[in-house]
Amino acid sequence: MVRRIGRTLAAFLLALTAGGLTVVATGTPAQADGCYTWNRNLSQGMSGEDVRQLQIRVAGYPGYNAELSLDGSYGPATTAAVKRFQQAYGLTADGLAGAQTFNKLYALQDNDCTPVNFSYAELNGCNSTWSGGAVSAGTAKANALVSMWKLQALRHALGDQSLRVTSGFRSYSCNSAVGGASNSRHLYGDGVDIGSGPHSLCTLAKQARYHGFTQILGPGYVGHNDHVHVADSPSRFWSAPTCGVS
Repeated sequence: MVRRIGRTLAAFLLALTAGGLTVVATGTPAQADGCYTWNRNLSQGMSGEDVRQLQIRVAGYPGYNAELSLDGSYGPATTAAVKRFQQAYGLTADGLAGAQTFNKLYALQDNDCTPVNFSYAELNGCNSTWSGGAVSAGTAKANALVSMWKLQALRHALGDQSLRVTSGFRSYSCNSAVGGASNSRHLYGDGVDIGSGPHSLCTLAKQARYHGFTQILGPGYVGHNDHVHVADSPSRFWSAPTCGVS
């Protein structure tokens, strides 16, 4: 109920603004949130955990062939990512994170901090503990959260139509059972496989280039003709030759 009221309030405030009425923005966002509440406006030159939390949520807006560092420092890259997020949702694109930007983020996230269109369960069909992979359970789950926010950006860019996740986190045993690569990003929690429908695989692979994924594997790459794999690899590697992605 609290969640529903929060979203209704956010929609009401945006409607007031669109209707030509002025909503006065203060240093404190207009509402609180069950996941995370920002208590100050943020802009370039600032730093802190609140900046890092913002970066997680705009990680899918770094621009073409780029990745946003989640370092808690509000630099030019974060400013640009915030602007792209604002543009994507029809907000004032000034690169400043204030009430309007935070309220949109509140409306886009559930109380466990996952974006509304994705869930931890969807990103982990292996086990309920997130353990047994290449990193600690906490790290794997945190990596999956960032991937979900990137997927949310990808989903929005493709008209807010659903994305069909076919695989996410895997423990070593789960990875071995499906014949995954020994160094698969699924073991780290940030690897995600997406199937076709309603979008073609090539549409997914091409659009993913704009949303912070350093690893994109798709049609034409061995073993990836029936899905697109996206991940946050330490080094960039794109290969979906059938789609012209390299």
